[in-house]
Amino acid sequence: MRRKSTGRSATTSKPSNIQSSMFNLFTIAIMGGVLILGIGIGIAFSSTTTLAPSNVASREFIDTKAPNPEICVQYGASAMVMDARLFVTLNPFNVYVSQPSMRPGCVIRQNNWAILEQRRLVTSDQVRDCKNRLNTFGFTGNLDSDNPDIRCIYQNEAAQNFFTAQPGAVGTPQETDRF
Repeated sequence: MRRKSTGRSATTSKPSNIQSSMFNLFTIAIMGGVLILGIGIGIAFSSTTTLAPSNVASREFIDTKAPNPEICVQYGASAMVMDARLFVTLNPFNVYVSQPSMRPGCVIRQNNWAILEQRRLVTSDQVRDCKNRLNTFGFTGNLDSDNPDIRCIYQNEAAQNFFTAQPGAVGTPQETDRF
């Protein structure tokens, strides 16, 4: 036998729209806080400088590792020197590159070459040849040792810092240090 309906329908309680939107806003606020906290922690970790040879992250670190750092900073600029060899075959045409070696070095400004001449590390002929080609001197190794590697090097004016030349970047700085 079947029961007749009494006309009343069973109602289930539904959450109101206010409770639902409050829950969503609370969830969004928590997620936003976690995102901001994560970004802050990431910036903190990436901006700390570790002075390990595997992480060369600052100009100060390069300055301290340069050969003769007191001379280099006062009369020139510290540098990272990369030596690599290129091998070119013509038949068939191929280019091969050796594993580069990185070491600290220094570039001397033209008006400070007397430092090298006084120590008898370069001759007047080398100075004249380098000056005629509008180059400068760079070195690796300690100047007080028996065999510093001093070479006449060319300043590449066409080289650009592509980190500062990004679209939307505020004006690129003009080069003022002519070595």
